[in-house]
Formats: sequence, C-alpha cells, structure tokens
Amino acid sequence: MADIKSALEIAMEKIAQMGEATEEERLKWKHTPEGEKLATRYLKEDCNLVAELSQHPENIRKYIAEGAAGILIRNIDLPRHDAAKKSNRKAMDGLKILKSDKVGVENIYSRIRYLFNHYTETGAQQRQQAYQSLKTELEAKVQQTIQQQLGSLKINIDVEKQPEFQQEWRRIQNQLDSQYLTLLSEYQRELSAIS
Repeated sequence: MADIKSALEIAMEKIAQMGEATEEERLKWKHTPEGEKLATRYLKEDCNLVAELSQHPENIRKYIAEGAAGILIRNIDLPRHDAAKKSNRKAMDGLKILKSDKVGVENIYSRIRYLFNHYTETGAQQRQQAYQSLKTELEAKVQQTIQQQLGSLKINIDVEKQPEFQQEWRRIQNQLDSQYLTLLSEYQRELSAIS
C-alpha cells in the first residue's frame, strides 16, 4: 500500500523531472500573448505593426512577433465571402511585415493565392454543380414519395428549405472544402516555420 502515490505526488515528481524553465522560455511565455493581442488589434483596428514592435526592447520583439504571426496565420482562411478575402489580405500583409524571409513568404503566398483563385473559380463551379445535383435528386425523391402516397397529385415543395437538404448540403460543402483546407493548413505550417 505504501507504493500508491497521490495525483499530487505524481505531478510534483514530473515537475521536478522537467527542471527549471530557461530565461528564454520565460520571456516567450510572457511576451507571446502580447504579440497575439497586437495581431488582434492590427486585424480589427488597423494599427501599425512596425511602430508597435519598435516600442518594445530588441530582446523581446521576436517573441511578440511570433505571437502576432501565429494569430495572423490562423486568420488566413478560405475566401468564402468578401469579408474573408479582406481579412486574408490584411493577415498576409501583416505577416509579410513580421517575417524576415520575405522571399520565402512570397513563395508560399503565391501558392496560397493560386489555391484561393482555384477555390473561387473552379471550386465555385463544383459547389454550384453539386448544389444543383443535390436539389434535383431530392426533388425527384420528394415527388416520388408524394406520388406513392397521394397518386398523381403534383405538389411543389421547395426542397432547399427542407432540413434534410440543408444537412446534406453542409456535408457536401465540408467535403468539397476539405481538400482546400488540407492544402491551406500545409501552407500555414510552412509560414509558421519561416523566420
């Protein structure tokens, strides 16, 4: 029975094994959230990233920039509507300011722009075709059910407003978007790795 340890004892042992945090880790923990707040302010209020960063001592700027870059990268999303396009442009502009490897960033941006163009052009056509196909399929199903139950009576039902249609359409949209989101996530990881 003496070998059984409490959760607190186990946690304390693990903490002791981890050792003391380095000064760099402490600086990162302290200043990364400041960078995250800065990025949020930049996206909402249009503050000047360079001016804001220059107000901090040189030794902590990189932690603030890392925090800000993380938020900006997470704010790059598929251009589903005009607000998303505007947000993407702003986040990408901000990242370009923060990252020192401008060429590397621009190389990834060109792939992201290609992905976004494909999404808005070819992807839009695919979504429209899938929508029409689903609508036609469900209209036929509904008419068949009505004919089986009521005979030759014709009733017009707006299938687009039916919960079954909405649920299936969301599933199809998610399926179509997933291929784009997979690539976008890969590009976001690459952006995170760039200094």
